[in-house]
Amino acid sequence: VQLQASGGALVQAGGFLSLSCAISGRFSNNAMGWFRQALGKGREFVASIGWNGGTARYRDSVQGRFTISRDRSKNTIYLQMNDLKPEDTALYYCAGSRQAAAVSLDTITAWGQGTLVTVSS
Repeated sequence: VQLQASGGALVQAGGFLSLSCAISGRFSNNAMGWFRQALGKGREFVASIGWNGGTARYRDSVQGRFTISRDRSKNTIYLQMNDLKPEDTALYYCAGSRQAAAVSLDTITAWGQGTLVTVSS
C-alpha cells in the first residue's frame, strides 16, 4: 500500500478533525495532495504541499480553515481541518503527484483509499 489515509469521522459544524496519510518512500521527493469527493459530485482538489513541505496551496473555500503539513521523518502528510462546515462532508483522498511541487488531477499517479468526513449541521 503506497498511501494510507485515516482520521475521518462524524463531527458537528464548527468542529475540527485532523487527517493523516502515511506515504511510501516512493513519494518522499514528490508533491502530495488532498482531494475530496462528495456524494454525487466529482473529485476536487483541496490542498497540496511540495516535496520539502513548502508550496502549500488550497482551494478557496478551505483557505484559512484547513492546513496541510508534511513530516518527512515520518513519511506522513496531514490535513488539519478547523471550523468544519456541512459542505465539507465528503470522502477525502490523499494523493501522490509525479512532480516535486505541483499537484492537480493531471499529475496524480497514486491514490489512497478515502476516509469519510461527515459534518452535521
